[in-house]
Amino acid sequence: MAQKTINAKTRTEVGKGAAKRLRKSGRMPGVLYDGTGKSVLIDIDFKDFSQLFHSITESTLIDVKLDDSVNKVVFVKDAQYDIITDSVKHVDFYEVDPSKKLRTKIHIKLSGSPEGIRVGGVLETGISEVEVECLPRDLPERIVVDVGGLGLNHSIHVKDLQLGTGVKILTDPDITIAVLKYTKAGIPAEGESSGA
Repeated sequence: MAQKTINAKTRTEVGKGAAKRLRKSGRMPGVLYDGTGKSVLIDIDFKDFSQLFHSITESTLIDVKLDDSVNKVVFVKDAQYDIITDSVKHVDFYEVDPSKKLRTKIHIKLSGSPEGIRVGGVLETGISEVEVECLPRDLPERIVVDVGGLGLNHSIHVKDLQLGTGVKILTDPDITIAVLKYTKAGIPAEGESSGA
């Protein structure tokens, strides 16, 4: 998985006034948390992060180059989004140790239009995320499940996911992700034939 990168600078000024001045200069305040809960105040280029923000998920690893020297592998832990200006105002990063396994949840996205819909089926969705354990380098950025081949009364379960050899799925394998069911209108009444 290609890792995203961004440059950051350590900052010392805090408060609303300092944040306002930062934003005016085209930078954005943020905090970088390490694995022990310690934090470092940082600022990053607003435009660079805005471009990055629209191309990442909760499980995207980002390489933060701090003060042009220290590399940190992080996730976006939280972002304060301003719906009026349609922009991020502040971001929290969480550092991970590349050599240690981590546990996290990954969102599932369904794609395709099931074949069975054309003959009266209705797609019902189950869980929308799974919990996994793996090294940061093996972490899938997203999980896309193709439901295009689903026929009537067919389903896709967690055990059907293929996430790579280094990824252990912790969610119950029998939980349903998607199922294609008959609609009531599509089920022939007793005594009736579904044929002509």
